[in-house]
Amino acid sequence: MPRYIMLSTLGPHGAATLTELPERLKEVNEEVEALGVKVLDQYALLGPYDFLNVIDAPDDVTMARLATSLAARGTMKTVTLPAIPVDEFIARLKG
Repeated sequence: MPRYIMLSTLGPHGAATLTELPERLKEVNEEVEALGVKVLDQYALLGPYDFLNVIDAPDDVTMARLATSLAARGTMKTVTLPAIPVDEFIARLKG
């Protein structure tokens, strides 16, 4: 299954919600997984992004649907990157 890195930045409303209800992070993960993806790892970050999520999704369209769904809430912005395992990348470079 393809793997993706999703970096997210909270907006003011998202930050306020998280401050009041920290467990909301886990609830969002459950909602995300209901869209057909699997959150493998999640990290809180310092710097320009607030969170890093490692996600398995069946395909790019499913991942795009997830990113669009999250953005539509207006509480966060995301950057999504496909992640290729290094061994697979090397094998494909070899032909």
